Amino acid sequence: MSVVAPTILTDNLDEYRSIMERIHPFAQRVHIDLSDGEFAPSLTVAVGQLYWPDNWVVDIHAMVARPSEYVQALIRLHPNMVIFHAEVEEDLTPTIQQLKQAGIQVGIALQRATVPKTVQPLIEAADHVMIFSGELGKYGGKASLMQLEKVRLIRMIRPSVEIGWDGGANVDNVFSLAQGGIDVVNAGSAINSADDPAAVYKRMMDEIARQRVI
Repeated sequence: MSVVAPTILTDNLDEYRSIMERIHPFAQRVHIDLSDGEFAPSLTVAVGQLYWPDNWVVDIHAMVARPSEYVQALIRLHPNMVIFHAEVEEDLTPTIQQLKQAGIQVGIALQRATVPKTVQPLIEAADHVMIFSGELGKYGGKASLMQLEKVRLIRMIRPSVEIGWDGGANVDNVFSLAQGGIDVVNAGSAINSADDPAAVYKRMMDEIARQRVI
């Protein structure tokens, strides 16, 4: 069954701590955004400031122009996975190899205009492919469900790869995302802007569970 991963996106360490405290009672897999202010227009908490509870499965979405400059710091953090963007100009192959040798999974994010076939070698090397339907470095936005067509194209290249979604996921569309083949639904503002984030998370998981009884 698909899972919902609450997202942490902030440039303020106090807010980072506050978000962690709000989602800690229910979060299991968590998506933490890391931005350099160059590849994505906004900054986030720095890589050296990241931390999380031991029981979390953490994916770091690294929206950075030069992943090679971050790889050693990311290895020291040892998250479950690091997701880089296929659109960076740097050759990702050495960085992917270093992370995998350290026992860290690697994901590749595809922005809206990126066609899977054009980055086939990266998809073949990745453990996870994330369809990015949002705006870099920002919460919210509207999910473009037309991007679900990429699920089929990705699976033509790598049938068993885990597929994630980032951008505009909420209670109203999470069922469609799961039905469309998304394994990991990253949810930011839908959860973090809610008065009761635990209740929204549960509603999203309940919506995903509906696919098993249709």
